[in-house]
Amino acid sequence: MFKKVFTVFILSFGMAICSAQQVRPSKSSEIYRDLKTLKNLPKVLYIAAHPDDENTGLLSWLINGQNIETGYLSLTRGDGGQNLLGTEQGAALGLIRTHELLEARKLDGAKQFFTRAIDFGFSKNTTDTFKQWDENAITADVVWVIRQFRPDVIICRFPPNAAAGHGQHAASAVLAEKAFKLAGDKKVFPDQLKYVNVWQPKRILWNTFRFGAVNTTAENQLKITVGQYDPQLGVGYGELAGLSRSLHKSQGAGTQSVAGIKTEYFSHVDGEAAKKTFFDGISKSWTSEGSPEIDRALDQIISTFNGNHPEKSLPALLDLRKKIMAVKNSDFKQDKLKSLDHIILSCAGFMGEVVTSKAEAVAGENHSFKLNVISRAEIPVVLENVKWLDKAEKLNRNLSKDSLISIAHDIQIPSDAALTEPYWLVKPPVNAATFSVPNDTLVGLPETESPLNVLLGLKIDSENFQVKLPLSFKKLDPVRGDVVETLRIVPALELKFTQPLYLVKENEDLHLSLNFKVNSNKQFNNGKVNLLFNGERVGGGDLKSINGKDVTVDYVIPKTKLTSIKSNQLQLDANFVADGITYNKKQVLIQYPHLPSLQYFTAATVTLMKGDIQSKVKKVGYVQGAGDFIPEFLRIAGIQVDVLKDEDFYGNLDESGGNQNKLSQYDAIVFGVRANNTEKKLARWMPFLWSYVKAGGNLIMQYNTNQDITVNQLGIYNFTIANKRVTEENAEVKFLNPNHKLLNFPNKITANDFNGWVQERGAYFPDKWDDTYEPLFEMHDIGEEPLQGSTLYARYGKGNFIYTPLAFFRQLPAGNVGAARLFLNFLSAQKN
Repeated sequence: MFKKVFTVFILSFGMAICSAQQVRPSKSSEIYRDLKTLKNLPKVLYIAAHPDDENTGLLSWLINGQNIETGYLSLTRGDGGQNLLGTEQGAALGLIRTHELLEARKLDGAKQFFTRAIDFGFSKNTTDTFKQWDENAITADVVWVIRQFRPDVIICRFPPNAAAGHGQHAASAVLAEKAFKLAGDKKVFPDQLKYVNVWQPKRILWNTFRFGAVNTTAENQLKITVGQYDPQLGVGYGELAGLSRSLHKSQGAGTQSVAGIKTEYFSHVDGEAAKKTFFDGISKSWTSEGSPEIDRALDQIISTFNGNHPEKSLPALLDLRKKIMAVKNSDFKQDKLKSLDHIILSCAGFMGEVVTSKAEAVAGENHSFKLNVISRAEIPVVLENVKWLDKAEKLNRNLSKDSLISIAHDIQIPSDAALTEPYWLVKPPVNAATFSVPNDTLVGLPETESPLNVLLGLKIDSENFQVKLPLSFKKLDPVRGDVVETLRIVPALELKFTQPLYLVKENEDLHLSLNFKVNSNKQFNNGKVNLLFNGERVGGGDLKSINGKDVTVDYVIPKTKLTSIKSNQLQLDANFVADGITYNKKQVLIQYPHLPSLQYFTAATVTLMKGDIQSKVKKVGYVQGAGDFIPEFLRIAGIQVDVLKDEDFYGNLDESGGNQNKLSQYDAIVFGVRANNTEKKLARWMPFLWSYVKAGGNLIMQYNTNQDITVNQLGIYNFTIANKRVTEENAEVKFLNPNHKLLNFPNKITANDFNGWVQERGAYFPDKWDDTYEPLFEMHDIGEEPLQGSTLYARYGKGNFIYTPLAFFRQLPAGNVGAARLFLNFLSAQKN
């Protein structure tokens, strides 16, 4: 439900990419497409649950083939998925997937929207999903997007039942149909009507599918042919879809670009049924809206458009702008004017940017910036004025054709400038399934525009334009060339613990370190560091001054303080107070080559794992899989971890001619999650690994999937992986053999060790295995059959083999003590 008070102006809702760092002209082919889209008034909204759920082939066809403005509403940002790129999980992964989706939208041209729903992990049906999601709140978000975007046709990716394959998938269809029925009712979510009008789409359809053995298509459904070749793109729409989906790199979603036409099928859900096309009965055009002169003008502009000289269309476009500004219907007028203005600037070949040489700035500081502008049109383009945040300057300067103008200017960052971070991460989430959004009018936006903009007043011929240029950072990268990103605002001082978690040992003081990163020239004198548990100071000290930009200071929390705390998992907070200002933020900076730099802030906290956590291993070899935190956790636990490489398996010839490898030195060897899906050398390594086990080694494999595998049979004794999982993180766990050595050494494992798990117990459990294996546990979600494939153990020769799809990769970063005790037992199996 929307709040009653709003203070934030609605920011460019219709934009797919809100934080562009430059205004740059579109290619001629894109201008031509946008001109044809300007002529079409209908819109389509596609709805699903996650990034990469959308049918990118259909989106590409709608936008580029039919020139219909199309948006994709992903209910979540994909926070609950896995990560093949690195160790980011949760909110950090959701931020990565948001921007991978935005990069995909740059290719296919669709607009992108989200709700405040968090992807909390796999759910098996809508009942499970709506136990987590607030159905009313997410429905309000979907209604808001419909009222804002005003689609005539809504298309669901999934059905509202088990055929969807995922509870959140099915829930997306339930919410889409519900919102379809409510969006046109002024009695529903009336607070939204302060900003938008009610809107009733014509129809809602389900895009049926063939996924593996599941076929939901039928010949009596609406059929649309897509995938046609587009000479302006140089590819077919199916090929473009493959390129778009392959940008979801964190999910390993590389997809073939398939040429040729295909048929898409659609089942009627509600509204007026469609018999031939999506747009049956929808005759929206400028003419039908009472402005036939606009249709005539657009027909003329499109028919005479010259891709080699788009500037020749400027006089007609400027005249068209006057016609559209005179239209009284405001439902679509502002959106079309925004599109037209971008077309005009593109035809003028206009580029503008405001850049500095530093990526980060602190509120209140002065920085030198350079305004770069250029126009490539013969028609007069005049830079009339510039507003440098708080200071306006009249220029009335003609932009000569293809001549770059650069203006240097010092800009003071406002003292109240907010830190640069995603709006949905500014505050802690409402709960594990719902983001806290500072202002409900932000719902739907993939991200907000930068609030720090230089405003240009342009005159093209006789028409006035205002252009926003965000303060940006620009550098020359020797590999990537020019890199331009939005300037990031950071605190004057950041602090963070040097480790993400600490293991507290019984009857010992805790030694930890704090890192102070100074981002400004401000002097920090006579400050005080506070280490807090539940608001009570348990350590810290005075700092007379901080000398240097990056300083690390050691602290000790006495064992007397720690023994009085009963919890075995706790958060320790840190802050630094100087001159009456409290600093308690740490930066999370995410940088991958296919994305812009991504930044958000969390409190300066660290997890303490307190309890009887025993380990008997000193040295572990690690087969790298998809990125996970476990190697770092093991190092924190005092274990040497070597990431294994090719040479570690083959070794060197010794004096007798024998081949010596390094594996025998390890107390255990661990497979990272999905190693069989990511490590393509695994087939060559497996014989050496089995020799290691047979000779007395200890091999632990974490979960794998059946997608893109390297080795067909992972175990020395056969087992088969299935899509069996326990999604309820508090599901009861039955010990099949409580006396098993893996449950008793060096840590005695009890039911308490399965308390406090996050998101899930595990996924991709084996469903069949050789009788040689011993299953350790039995568990299941409510109402389902018991599963025994969560951990399989077997002896082989003198050694041990353990396959465990339990979600250790989620539990250890969360600081779960019981999961740590169990995992260390697995590592210590050969020491018993």
